[in-house]
Amino acid sequence: MQNIFSEGTAMSSQRSLMRALGWTDSEMKKPIIGIICAQSDIIPGHMYLDKIAEAVKEGVIAAGGKPVVVPSIGVCDGIAMGHAGMRYSLPSREVIADSAEILARAHAFSGVVFVGNCDKIIPGMLMAAVRLDLPCAFVSGGPMLAGKMHGQRLSLSSMFEAVGAFNAGKIDEAELHEYECSSCPTCGSCSGMFTANSLNCLTEALGISLPGNGTIPMVYSRRIMLAKETGEAVMNAVKNNIRPSSVITPKALKNAVAVDNAIGASSNSVLHLLALASEMGMSEEEFSIDAFNEISAKTPHICKLAPAGADYIEDLNEAGGISAVIKELEDAGLFDGTAMTVSGVTQAERVKNARVLDERVIRPLSAPYSRTGGLAILKGNLAKEGAVVKKSAVDPAMLRHSGPARVFDSEEAAMEAISTGKIVKGDVVVIRYEGPKGGPGMREMLSPTSAIVGAGLGADVALITDGRFSGATRGAAIGHVCPEAAAGGAIGVVREGDIIDIDIEGGRIDLRVSEEELAARLNAFTPLEKPVDGYLKRYRAQVTSASKGAAFRK
Repeated sequence: MQNIFSEGTAMSSQRSLMRALGWTDSEMKKPIIGIICAQSDIIPGHMYLDKIAEAVKEGVIAAGGKPVVVPSIGVCDGIAMGHAGMRYSLPSREVIADSAEILARAHAFSGVVFVGNCDKIIPGMLMAAVRLDLPCAFVSGGPMLAGKMHGQRLSLSSMFEAVGAFNAGKIDEAELHEYECSSCPTCGSCSGMFTANSLNCLTEALGISLPGNGTIPMVYSRRIMLAKETGEAVMNAVKNNIRPSSVITPKALKNAVAVDNAIGASSNSVLHLLALASEMGMSEEEFSIDAFNEISAKTPHICKLAPAGADYIEDLNEAGGISAVIKELEDAGLFDGTAMTVSGVTQAERVKNARVLDERVIRPLSAPYSRTGGLAILKGNLAKEGAVVKKSAVDPAMLRHSGPARVFDSEEAAMEAISTGKIVKGDVVVIRYEGPKGGPGMREMLSPTSAIVGAGLGADVALITDGRFSGATRGAAIGHVCPEAAAGGAIGVVREGDIIDIDIEGGRIDLRVSEEELAARLNAFTPLEKPVDGYLKRYRAQVTSASKGAAFRK
């Protein structure tokens, strides 16, 4: 269990620098455990990650290791929303993965604990974990508690929808301010089944974190205990050479998709699991975007958390957490319990004593919200490579819809139209040039979808985009349209007033024009290219399609 610096004259110079850090002879003989921590004073979900990292350190020390805390960047999607900063959110995932690789390899860590919480941080860290293939474990900061106002529970999506309601003249500025002060009452990742909580729940399904990682609130003492236990777990992984390559396997990825569909997770999880598969070097035959529909077809949707329903992550925690969900799926043959976990036991062994404590929050498989999963992949002449919708958050009236296209070449242009009452019942709002290349950066469209809901049009208006959505989005919001407009996709040739046919249950999205007409439009099409510099220019040159996870080209 010693590290590479512990012995021999060849490493004398390196040890001299460790002595400058105050390390003792005995410390230099212990495994060095890197705690890659994304603490930040600008991200509510990361505000107290230093406390989580300190608890991890205690666990590592108790188990005989030498912990060192090193940094990771992070972006708060909510704060970056609605302005140019959102272009940097998804691209930050690749920087997070690269920087974690650099820190771990340059300092020859024996093992790693990844301490993150929010939207792109966890996926970036997962990509780094499989790339490094060092013994590792994940522990998040945990979710915030739901807000409360006038006896109603709230989340960040409530806040964005309140802005939409204000713009539509449905509430006044005083009530909007009350929402502002009530929606996010504690630190932690946003309280609903948004992207951060979705990914933290999926680390349990992947087996790379301990039970409770996805659901224990940040403000609970149990979160600190979990961090200490994670420090001990990574030391056990180092001792027994348990690496991500034996945990995050194709089997584990499919397990994650099953849980994803059962809990109605964020549509962004599709993007990140595809990127993880790419990082693992999996072929499309082994794992592709089509796997989501294949698994969804046999996986009931049994949890309906905000923004799709009235329950919150804290409720899922009290109802038995992700372990209870896994146990339900495993008992029904919908989850492979032979998959290994970072604890050195199988998933079946880990959850054998788990049980559902509240069937209102985790429904029995015999009485699900729907017989199929909470996510759907749509294909058609408008999205030959696929598009993604969080089916569980769609009003039943909008599962099938046909309407005229209202076409915009940016989020800002669409927001102006929605906010000024130019969008009416039946419309299909089309926002293009917001994909990975076109944005660049594939911005989230929480503001326009919330504006639609806030204006009372959630059951009457669809929105499609080659950009993406926040996990807080609800309504007929169809994103990740591939190929994107900037890559010559059909979304780039949609014209104002064209009829778009959407059939979510049937898995179709089509532009109602003839094949000949569509071919003629595409042949004459020259995509727009937005001026960009710096990192985004390099990102645009390297990024792949959203159907492949918007990962960098290999």
